[in-house]
Parts: sequence; C-alpha cells; structure tokens
Amino acid sequence: MLNLKALSLTTLITLTLTGCMSTDPKLGGSGGMTTTGGAGGSSASGANSQLEKCDTPLGTLSVFEDTDDNWWRDYQSRYPKLGSTLPVVRVMIQQSNCFVIVERGKAIAAMQAERALMNSGELRAGSDFGSGQMVSADYTVSPSIQFSEKGTQKAGGLIGGWVGLVAGGLSANEASTTLMLIDNRSGVQVSAATGSAKNYDFGGFAGIWGLGLGAGGYTDTPEGKVISASFLDSYNNMVRALRNYKAQQITGRKLMVQ
Repeated sequence: MLNLKALSLTTLITLTLTGCMSTDPKLGGSGGMTTTGGAGGSSASGANSQLEKCDTPLGTLSVFEDTDDNWWRDYQSRYPKLGSTLPVVRVMIQQSNCFVIVERGKAIAAMQAERALMNSGELRAGSDFGSGQMVSADYTVSPSIQFSEKGTQKAGGLIGGWVGLVAGGLSANEASTTLMLIDNRSGVQVSAATGSAKNYDFGGFAGIWGLGLGAGGYTDTPEGKVISASFLDSYNNMVRALRNYKAQQITGRKLMVQ
C-alpha cells in the first residue's frame, strides 16, 4: 500500500509517467493485495501472505456461481471484460488447503465426454473411466458481489502544497462480497461471510499535469483487483468462523453432525 504522506512530488510524477497509478487494495481494514500465484494439490505457489490456511482440508467442495441472480447481471453489465468470478475464487480456496475442490462446472462436460469415449470403445486399453470414481462434494460455496463502484471517494487534501494538488486527483474504488457455504447432504447453510476492499486510483494526474495520459489508472483493471481482494477478505472471514464452528440446536436436535 502506498503511503501518500511519504511520497515526494518527484515520486508522484514518476508514478504517473510509468503508469504505476494506483495503490494496492486493502482487505477490510488491513493492508493487502489480491489473489496471486497458483496451487497444485495441497501445495501453493506465490499465494497472498494474508490468505488463511489450513493444515488439513475440512472437506470436499464445489463452487457455484449463480448467473441468474441480480448481482451477476449487474456485474456483467458494469465489467463485461472481467468474466467469471470462479477462477479467482477456486485458486484462492485451493491455495488455502482448507477444502478439496471438485468440478461441477462447465468442465464436467469434458469429463462426461471421456466416459462416453470409453463406453464407445474408442479409448485404448487401460483407460479406466468406469463408474464409481468421481468424488462427492460435501459442500457448495456460492460467491456474490454486493457492491462494486469506482470513484466512491475523492482523496483531496491529503498532503500540503503542490503534492496536495496532485492528491486531489485520487479516487477510491471499493467492493463488498459474500461467500455462502452449504452442506450438500442436509441443505443447511454452514457459514456465510462478507468481505470488503478498497484502493485508490490516480485518475486525475494526467489532467493536472497535462501529460495526456487520460483518466483511468492501471494496466490491470482497478475494479478487478478490488473485487479479488474483497473475495479474499470474505474467504478469510469464513475460514476463521469455521475454525470455531459449533452445530446449531433446534427443538432439542442438532441440524449439523459435528
């Protein structure tokens, strides 16, 4: 996260000229970045240091994105280039090692195609795609975006003198997201968690200094970075809650098996 008060005028101009025109997103109330790196099995590479992690998985999980819901239609109309939220959510979950992800999305059609090829006799001997091999999903997690806006706040008057004039060109980008975790056997909502993130976009620099760079910000979209960071915050909050999970009681019986 850039410390605005510590930046010199020269540094601010350099940031503008080089295209480094935004701050890193803040997760909730603490500094942080977006989901990065990759995962393979229980191993993670380049994961965000703030991502909550588990020593052993809590169960198997599928990720469901409700493209018929209002949030999805609004999200797609605002940011058509960002695409599905599934890739970033799935990378984040696998890097945490808190759940084993099973495929229940579009790729399942390819899985079924391989089984159809085996049944047709086209696959070589030993290509065993027989029945009874797919792993069940204990849980389903559903992501949604509650709020995502650019330019929600102007950051003028942060620093004195000429630098204060430059800082007047800053605007905030904010997002709020939710993750819902459902037990597939009982249909009970096991957990729900919200998250938020914010960063600042140096959109006004070009206009102030006449550099002709145009408004906007950075190469990677600010809204994409902030939404990714907000989901990271949501997931962290969910994992923390699940570590202290207690089954709910109703009329003398448990809804969930511990």
